[in-house]
Amino acid sequence: MDKKSAIFEAALRLFVEHGFHGTATSLIAKEAGVANGTLFNYFPTKDELVLGLYAAIKQELTEYVRIHTGNAEDIRDFMRSQFLTSLFWALDNPLKFHFIQQFHTSPYSSMPNASVDAEQTAYHTKIIRAGIKQKMLRNLPVDFIISLVNSHTFGVFQYLQSKKLSKAEQHKLIETSYELLKKMLE
Repeated sequence: MDKKSAIFEAALRLFVEHGFHGTATSLIAKEAGVANGTLFNYFPTKDELVLGLYAAIKQELTEYVRIHTGNAEDIRDFMRSQFLTSLFWALDNPLKFHFIQQFHTSPYSSMPNASVDAEQTAYHTKIIRAGIKQKMLRNLPVDFIISLVNSHTFGVFQYLQSKKLSKAEQHKLIETSYELLKKMLE
């Protein structure tokens, strides 16, 4: 494993366990098996490490969703596929998804360098606007719809993590939760 990957792996585990402010960079370096100076060569500040890790995880999630979603013509099918695929990825990558949640509820999410979501947000904004225009979605502010979808996704993930359910039971609840979200947005 290269040093940057080792730093990311250690930072992910420690940030989720101890929080951003409760995790010293010296501990991350120690856990990654690198010197403090090496960590700072890759990430001059802890903020840059947090933002870099977030960007890497979001890129991984985005690529996974794009590969597994396809190009559904119907906006409802597309949104369903995006929702289901995101949650399936989250269940397979719980530490990474916890980190995304943690990031979204932290001051880091409003930092100027947090624009990693700009391309993804623009893409979803385009889809949602088309859904509103075609009267498949309620005429609500786009950022509000994105917030509802994100909150719903985070909540379903938290619920599934708190229960001991089979994969089949998880998938059924994910499908049901999407139907509830769809009714709310139509």
